[in-house]
Order: sequence, then structure tokens, then C-alpha cells
Amino acid sequence: MAPNTPIPFSEPPYLAGLPSPYYSPSHLKWQKVCRAFVEENLLKNAMEWERQETLPPEVFQKFAAANMLTPSLPAPLPVKWLKRLGVHDILGVVKVEDWDYIHTAIFCDEMARSGLAGPSGSLTVGFATAIPPIISFGSKELQERFLPDLLLGKKRTCIAITEPEAGSDVANIQTTATKSKDGKHYIVNGTKKWITNGIWSNLCTMAVRTGGPGPAGLSLLLVPLLDYPGVTMRRLKVGGQISGGTTFIELDDVRVPVANLIGQEGMGMKYIMTNFNHERLTIAIGVTRQSRVALAAAVEYCLKREAFGKVLMEQPVVRHRLAKCGAILESQWAWIEQFVYQMTKLKKEEADVELGGLTALAKAQAGVVLDECARCAVLLFGGNGYTRTGQGEIAEKIYREVPGARIPGGSEDVMLDLAVRQLVKNYQSKTKILERPKGSSKL
Repeated sequence: MAPNTPIPFSEPPYLAGLPSPYYSPSHLKWQKVCRAFVEENLLKNAMEWERQETLPPEVFQKFAAANMLTPSLPAPLPVKWLKRLGVHDILGVVKVEDWDYIHTAIFCDEMARSGLAGPSGSLTVGFATAIPPIISFGSKELQERFLPDLLLGKKRTCIAITEPEAGSDVANIQTTATKSKDGKHYIVNGTKKWITNGIWSNLCTMAVRTGGPGPAGLSLLLVPLLDYPGVTMRRLKVGGQISGGTTFIELDDVRVPVANLIGQEGMGMKYIMTNFNHERLTIAIGVTRQSRVALAAAVEYCLKREAFGKVLMEQPVVRHRLAKCGAILESQWAWIEQFVYQMTKLKKEEADVELGGLTALAKAQAGVVLDECARCAVLLFGGNGYTRTGQGEIAEKIYREVPGARIPGGSEDVMLDLAVRQLVKNYQSKTKILERPKGSSKL
């Protein structure tokens, strides 16, 4: 075997020596330095930290000091803010003004190379989802108070939308934010559940009900968490992604300054839906890499494991199972590459409309692909794949993370329905333009 020849399915085609129209020299240079940094500071210890269920605090600090949390943000990056804070490039190879969604996709892919969503998610989820609404919709005064510490990683944050009785049904959120008699504070009461990164977050971009029932009554509020009066947090033990810090938050008469409102009252649903697109796309990218890790591990195992007098790879049924998974994996990755390329060519407003439904579909399909690849790996590892330690540990852990890919960020059935509804809505909107005016024979 030639030096550095990748195991089949272990790398995307552009890293396996095949040509691609998507990656510029800037992207390829970024991939190399990104991989080196992530390998040294995260991946080499990712499995052990997942077993311990928590990353050491200094890991977040290292990423923050190197501005390696910034790539979690949607592209294009908030260039004016970053330059004002002294951030002019990422790892010395990509200027912040040159950053695009292909750079983002490379970052997400590299961060997921351990095959585990918890270690990388413990660093990036809050950064990627809680800060963008402040940048996009927050008042100048709100940004001045909070963005410097958040963008530089001096304070940690998370996004809190989901509740015990309202998961993908965002419009049904029950946590209330009622103005105090003097009008200076919101009094927040309710609970939030399954909040990634919550347990160590200083602040939280939280969906609250400031008005009546339904989506029109929702707003976004920046709520203090750690050591704040009225806030109680505890970790939840979920099936996978354990080091991500999934949290249950209780809010009992929490007084939050009215100035912490993000944007306008009653616009929360719009802000949330816009924010979901970036979250779902990055989930799809990371989950597809998890599929790759699972399938490549199975291939490697089948090349050396012997049964019935020969290695497993010599069994046609084994090759057939690997081939089916490989086909859907590479198809999913090709779709994602196409997707992020389109993101580099569309304005955000256009992308939200044209790709919003498709983003939900890509996220849902990524979970389906992971289910197939992870199950394939467990079955081919046999008893080793059902064991939490040893040579099949990675397959066993990835398989337990499948629900974490298919539920958070919008559960699968909701995503599938949303995708078609959005596509039909866009179609009807465009074809209506072509309808003839009543009483006219002209288009």
C-alpha cells in the first residue's frame, strides 16, 4: 500500500486524491492547518474525554485563544466585530474577510473526525447557535455589552429553545417573560431541557413567551445562567454525546434586564427559524463525518478479522453490506458539498428562502445515513461492536449517538415535513407570479 493511502470511505474524495471543483488553494491550505490543530488539541484525547464525560476547561481556552471557535459562526463572518477585537485571520492562513461556507464545512468535518459528537459539540454548539442572533438582530447596546467577551471566548453561552413539552414544536414554548411593574426587567419562569453546553454557560440565548399563544408571542432574550439568582441547572445523562454537557434548566422568577431583549418582542419565531438553518447544516456535515468514521472502521476491521477460514472482506455478503452504505454516504457528502457551494453564491436572505427546506432535508438524511452506517459497523464488528470497550468501542459509541443526530436540531419527521412544505410554498409563490390577472388574456 502506498504511503498515506486512505482506507476506503475514510476520507471525502477531495482528500483521497480525486479532483473537485469546489476547493480553492485557500480551502486546501485551511484544511491542512485545521486538521493539525484539531488533531493535537482535541482528537487525540477525544475518546478518553468522552469516557470521562467532560472536557478539561483548558481545551475551550486553547480553542478560544487560537480563535478556533470563530469558524463555528455562519459565513460570512462578522468581520467588523472580529477586526475590532483584534481577530484578523484564522490560524494565520485565512483572512476573516475571505472566509466562506466551504471553510466552515471543512472545519465542521475536521472537528467530527473522532466519530464522536460530544467532544467537538462541547466547544462549538453554543458559539455556533447562541451568538448569531445577537449579531444579526441585537441592538447596538446589547452587542457592545456582550459580543466582545462572547466572540473571544471569555464567556461561554448556549441556546435554549427546547422544553419538556415543546421540542420541535417551537411555537408551543411555555417559558414566560413578564415585565416587572417598573418595566425595567423581564421576570422569567419556566424550564428548558436538553440544552447543549448549558451547564457551563455564563449566558443563554433563550426563547421565551412575552405575548399570547402561538409563534407571534415568542421573543429571544439573553439570560444570565451561571451563579445567577433563580437559575438552577443540572446535567442530563443522555445516550450519546455525553461530554456535550446536556442540561436541564429551571427558571424561578429570574430577573433579566429589558435591555437584554434580542431584537423586537414577538419576532422570536422568525429569528429562531433563521438561526436553525446554520445549525442544521453544520449538524449534517458533522453527522456525515461520523458516518464516514463508522464505515471506515468497519472496512478496516473486515480487512483483518478472520472467520470461516478467511478474512471477512472475502465474504460477498460483507462487501455487499459495505457497498450499500458507501453509496449513500458518498451521495450524502456530494449533496453537502453542493449545498455549501451554493451557500457561497447566495446572499443569506436568498439562501434562507431557497435552501431553508433543503437544509432540513439534508439534516434529516444525514441522520438516516448515520443510522445505516453505524448499524453496519456494529453488525460487522459483531460482539466487539456490542462492547463498550476494546476494538469495537468506536462502533458501539457511534451507534448510540444515532438518536442524537436524528432528534436534536429538529427531529427527523418534522424536518421531512418542513422540507416539502417549504419547497411547495416556494413553488406556489413563484408560479403565482406567472398567473394571468383576472379578466386579462395576457400573462
